[in-house]
Amino acid sequence: MQWLAHVTVATIVEDQGRFLFVEELKGGRAVLNQPAGHLEANETLQQAAIRETLEETGWDVELTSLVGIYLYTAPSNGVTYQRICFAAKPLRHHPELALDEGIIGPLWLRRDELAGEQQRWRSELVMRCVEDYLGGERFSLALLRDTA
Repeated sequence: MQWLAHVTVATIVEDQGRFLFVEELKGGRAVLNQPAGHLEANETLQQAAIRETLEETGWDVELTSLVGIYLYTAPSNGVTYQRICFAAKPLRHHPELALDEGIIGPLWLRRDELAGEQQRWRSELVMRCVEDYLGGERFSLALLRDTA
């Protein structure tokens, strides 16, 4: 059996102390996550983060830094995910845009509001990424050497 980590991207988008989240259906229940998804073929990590944020929230964003790289094994299915989490600033909302299947919609929440919704986090990485961001974890995008 061949083991593979699934490469995903996530985006922390902050505006005046509120963070952009995605409410989505997972396993028949509504959960909260950062705009996030899988890296696609012939796509850079940055392109994937911008695309996923737009597809899941209707927001154009500008990536500003790298928050962290996380390795997470989901207890529900045993799949290991490598999450590359970016920070970004919101640029423009496209409310008319059809969102990805399974997406209920975007939500703006403060950190304390997210903390009160722990049972709805898609994984503990949701809060971990916010905490790292708020703790000042910001690295240059130049660390990434994408060639796609």
